[in-house]
Amino acid sequence: MSDWQLTRTFRSSSGEVRWDTLGGTGRDPVVLLHGTPFSSYVWRDIARALSRRHHVFVWDMPGYGTSEMSDGQDVSLAAQGRVFTELLTHWGLAEPRVVAHDFGGAVSLRAHLLHGARYRTLTLVDPVALAPWGSPFFRLVGEHSEVFDRLPAALHRALVREYVSSASSPGLHPTVLDRLVEPWLGEVGQAAFYRQIAQADQRHTDEVQDRYGEITVPTLVCWGEDDTWIPAEKGRDLVSRIPGAHLEPIPGAGHLVQEDAPAALLAALLDQCAARTIAGPRGG
Repeated sequence: MSDWQLTRTFRSSSGEVRWDTLGGTGRDPVVLLHGTPFSSYVWRDIARALSRRHHVFVWDMPGYGTSEMSDGQDVSLAAQGRVFTELLTHWGLAEPRVVAHDFGGAVSLRAHLLHGARYRTLTLVDPVALAPWGSPFFRLVGEHSEVFDRLPAALHRALVREYVSSASSPGLHPTVLDRLVEPWLGEVGQAAFYRQIAQADQRHTDEVQDRYGEITVPTLVCWGEDDTWIPAEKGRDLVSRIPGAHLEPIPGAGHLVQEDAPAALLAALLDQCAARTIAGPRGG
C-alpha cells in the first residue's frame, strides 16, 4: 500500500482531509479531483507524470479514500464544493489549473460558479455535470441505502468490486481493483460507501447546470468513448453549453479514463497546458 500515500492533513468543514503535493514549488500548479467511488489513487500515474513540469496537488475528499469517514458526515456535492474552496485558500492557490473527474467535475463547477474559485484552465474528465445522472444501480442504492448498509460484509465486498469493475472498459488489474475497493470495506468503510451514495442529490448539479454559459475559463472536456456510466453524448452536450470548450474523445476508455487510457489522457492534458501557457490565461 506504500505506492500511493497522502502525508498531509487539513481540517475542513466536513472533516479531516488527506492531501499531498508532487513536483517542485514555484511551478505552474495543477489540482486533481477524483470522483466517486474512487480516491486520489486513480490519479497516481497522471500526477507523477505531470509533476515533471507542474506543482501537482492531490486530495481525498471527505468520506473517501484515506480522508475522514464518520457518522453524520456531510459528503454531498454541496459540502465538497465548499471544502475544495477552503483547500484552495489553504494552499494559497489563486488560479491553478484544475483537472476533475466524475463527481469531482461537479465539485469544481460548483466551487467556480457558486464560491468564486478561479482557475487558469479547467479540464473535465467524464464529469457528473448534466441531469439526469447516476446509473440504475446507483439510483437503486440511493433509494434504499439503509437496506444495503446492512448487507453481510462478504456480499457488500462482492457488490462494490463488481460496481467498481464496471467503470473500466478493458478491465482493471486485480491489484488496482483491490486498492479501489479497500477504503469501502469494514464497518466504517461500508457505512461510508452507502452514505456517499445516499447524499448524491441531483439538485446540486441542477443548481449550476443553467450557468455553464457563464464559464470563461479555457475548458477541455475529455470523455471515454466506451463509458457506460455516463454516455459520451453528455460530453457533446456539455461542450455546447460552455463557451469555447473543446471535446477530446478517448477511444477504448470507459468511465475510468485514468486507468483505461492514461497515455491518451496525459497527452490531452499536456496539450491543454502547453496551449494555454503560450496564449496566457483568460481568467474566470
